[in-house]
Amino acid sequence: MAWMTRLKLLHARTERRFPVLSELTSRLVSANLLDSATRLAAQAFLAAVPLLFAIAAFTPQSIRDQLRESLRAMFGLTGRSDLELGQVLEHPSDDGLRQTTGFVGLVVALASATSFSRVMARVCERAWRLPRAKTRIAAWRWVAWLLVLVLVVLLQGPVREGFGVGLWLGTILFFLVSTGVWLLTQHLLLAGRMPWLPLLPGALLAAGATSALALTARIYIPTALNRALAEYGSLGLILTLLSWLIVVSAAVVASVTIGAVLVQDWTERRDGSEDGE
Repeated sequence: MAWMTRLKLLHARTERRFPVLSELTSRLVSANLLDSATRLAAQAFLAAVPLLFAIAAFTPQSIRDQLRESLRAMFGLTGRSDLELGQVLEHPSDDGLRQTTGFVGLVVALASATSFSRVMARVCERAWRLPRAKTRIAAWRWVAWLLVLVLVVLLQGPVREGFGVGLWLGTILFFLVSTGVWLLTQHLLLAGRMPWLPLLPGALLAAGATSALALTARIYIPTALNRALAEYGSLGLILTLLSWLIVVSAAVVASVTIGAVLVQDWTERRDGSEDGE
């Protein structure tokens, strides 16, 4: 058909004039964007839930209060969803139950975290087309990355509020912190196989995407969570959070991949021009 022929010609012409677009499309397809985002979101959820119980069991009241304020700031929680979070982070009155639940929660949290770290590491490796890092080299990095994420989440409350100055400063600080987190994420989970500077474009893109989603989360998430809780109970809460995590994960996967393609395309062009000279 004529339109199919024209489409193929247009595609071929675009590839010749903008080879980076062809490479980007190929890389996103090979990275299985939706599949990777779904796996990443699922592992994030499985790591977060037991970690909440572990924190509730082992940490002092001040840490639990800080976590609750940070989660409120992240999602703008109000009403029933905020009450549900408060019940999760409430200190158990039975010390025996607290220790048992805390120990089991901590073990499960750590086990889930390694799966979460491995999925995120695989996303970074696919983006940069690197082979899997050996477990003995990467294992400690998985745990270190998790600890960094926990610390960042705990500080979300004051960071997003600009340490009392206002939302405008909080937005800037959140972007800067996010850039650092995604820069460190790639460097750690790639087992130091890439230098810092080439990782910066992907980190900036991921920070921009997550910053935009963070602003919309405070508008969308509270209403969606409370409606889901009212209609479907805890199952509705799980589905809503998972859906949101998939969106965030897809943005991160795409950002890291685009950053890698842009850097490698620029490097190839620079090397080619130097060879031509």
